[in-house]
Amino acid sequence: MHSIEARRFAPGRRLFILVALVFLGACRSSLPELPIMPIEPPLPPGLSVEPAVGRLARQVVPFLESNVGAQNKATLLALTGARTFPAIGKRGDALDILLDPWQGMAQLESYGLLVSALSKHGVEGLDDLLLTLEKSRVKPDHEILATKRLGGGEKAPGDTLAALLEQVKHHCDRAMRRLSTEDRQFLFDHAMKFLDDFSPQFADPDSQTKFLLYSNRRYIQLIQEYVEYDALVTAAQLATKLGSMDLLRDLNEALRTAPKIKKPPEGVKGDVLLVRETSAGTIVVGGPGPNTYQLDGRIALIIDLGGDDIYRGAVAAPGHVDQSVHIVIDLAGNDAYSPSMPLGLATGRGGIGLLIDKSGNDSYELLEGSGGTGFAGIGLLYDEKGNDIYTGSKFTQGAAIGGLGLLVDVEGDDQYHSFGYAIGFAGPGGIGVAADLSGHDNYQCGGKYPSVYNVVDVPDGDPNNPLYQFECFGVGVGSGIRILSKNQDDLAYALAGGLGMLLDLEGDDHYQTANFSQGTGYFFGIGVKLDLGGNDDHLAARYGLAAGAHYGAGLFIDYRGADYYDSTGPHYNAGAAWDVSVMLGIDAGTDDDTYSFERSNGLGVGHHNAWSAFIEEGGKDRYLVPRGLGLAEGGSVASFFDLAGADYYARNFPNGSGRRSNQDTVSDSPGSLFMDRQ
Repeated sequence: MHSIEARRFAPGRRLFILVALVFLGACRSSLPELPIMPIEPPLPPGLSVEPAVGRLARQVVPFLESNVGAQNKATLLALTGARTFPAIGKRGDALDILLDPWQGMAQLESYGLLVSALSKHGVEGLDDLLLTLEKSRVKPDHEILATKRLGGGEKAPGDTLAALLEQVKHHCDRAMRRLSTEDRQFLFDHAMKFLDDFSPQFADPDSQTKFLLYSNRRYIQLIQEYVEYDALVTAAQLATKLGSMDLLRDLNEALRTAPKIKKPPEGVKGDVLLVRETSAGTIVVGGPGPNTYQLDGRIALIIDLGGDDIYRGAVAAPGHVDQSVHIVIDLAGNDAYSPSMPLGLATGRGGIGLLIDKSGNDSYELLEGSGGTGFAGIGLLYDEKGNDIYTGSKFTQGAAIGGLGLLVDVEGDDQYHSFGYAIGFAGPGGIGVAADLSGHDNYQCGGKYPSVYNVVDVPDGDPNNPLYQFECFGVGVGSGIRILSKNQDDLAYALAGGLGMLLDLEGDDHYQTANFSQGTGYFFGIGVKLDLGGNDDHLAARYGLAAGAHYGAGLFIDYRGADYYDSTGPHYNAGAAWDVSVMLGIDAGTDDDTYSFERSNGLGVGHHNAWSAFIEEGGKDRYLVPRGLGLAEGGSVASFFDLAGADYYARNFPNGSGRRSNQDTVSDSPGSLFMDRQ
């Protein structure tokens, strides 16, 4: 079977990861002297795309410098205010981008591609993926605990599983040992407050709101100061070893002739082949037929060998503060996951929540805070095969605050639905990643939470009005908690945003999202959306497709395919930056793309000391844009570049595409630049 041993970086893949992480962490930018050309990090093995930011920057930066160089320098100077503006927990990479957009974005793209490549390495590669995602919170010499095959049946199956599970629990407890009992309970309980009361902005907070903001700050500071992330990451890495092919193969062989347990544990219906009590909780191995699991937290590890199973209750998620480790591994079958509580599926809440589903067309009905989510912990949902449906409320599908939330779907034509703060969302102190590796997928976010902009745009509040808007904050979004107040003391409650990423590696995909989505950064948050291949539909709303505000950073790149872009509007799409933020959108490759922004504006828009750019590499593209295409106001720089192809600019928009044409360079105002090179 298996034993546990320690190992450090080994040659080959880990050497590359080490080199890449050293490069990505080496630079902390100061104000650059233009022109500046990004240094490209090494390309991760296993990907067929070529990094776009550095390659295209070398083509456009000289034009940017020669046309709007003075304003560009002034805007970069204004962005240096990011260093001193009050916010707790600013990410170093967010500051890198704000201080040096081209180099910072090149590093961010490389990091996204590295995460994409590591996502393809299977369950056995999850330890490297976790280490890479948590690179900023672990020590450089972080030890990876691994499993080693043992021959000859030296251990019974229950012994091996128990040893691994107890090691996971040991390291998880070690991660939290510096927290008092009261503080651990606070972290556990306050996760629910985030679900109920999170907002990206609070204006002129009253005393009740200030207590909430104080509690939010306490939550983040406790994690920063007292949680030992090296131990937490080790626990998560070890937990993934329970899903290794070798271990599961050995387990199948050992139990295939085992008699059924006559009396399954409470809450379990169906055949059970093994029950084992451990200091970390109960282990249950279900048989190859259909089972039903009603879980309340007492079962720490379920391995189900097959069948169309039903999971309810707290599924790979804690029921209370002392149950810090919960793992579910399902080998086969069309399974239904229906947690009956918020924070109830693949949720790291003060610990580790891991769900691995190896095959089958599965359905995930996700309440708030579920589906690969981290709140003072690490939550991982890994689905290997099948056409799956993820239906979520808010804070689902790769979402985190003060932790790591990760969803990886390897194969199948999948559907992702959420109301908001989801599908690669990171709040303060969070890293939220949703990675889909293949298939023709559908992403939807929004439709439930009305936008604050309705007060102005739809004063009668009629949801049938075509101008009525909803919030999303999903599909690759990082958001902090901004405080807008005349009382400067209130700014002490401001929390910087995290890193949210949506990575789709293959397939013809459809994205339809509401406000703040698809590569959006808000208040020191970083949002990333990378689509590596396929003919895709990118449909957004207000602030979408590399758009954001207030010291946010957003990156959107579509690497290949004939793509269609649209927006319900009314403003800010495709490289649109507001108020000291940095946004970069790129459509790489030479396919023919359509930008149908009749109801919006975008493609290089900047206001209030912001920096934005959109680059279309080539193809016979169509532009239907009422306003934008390189439009800067209020001390900003906004640029648009079409580098190749005979393009169509709709003439019926006299303030937008009607003013643009092929082989033209225009600067309408200081900081504005439009260039169609061919």
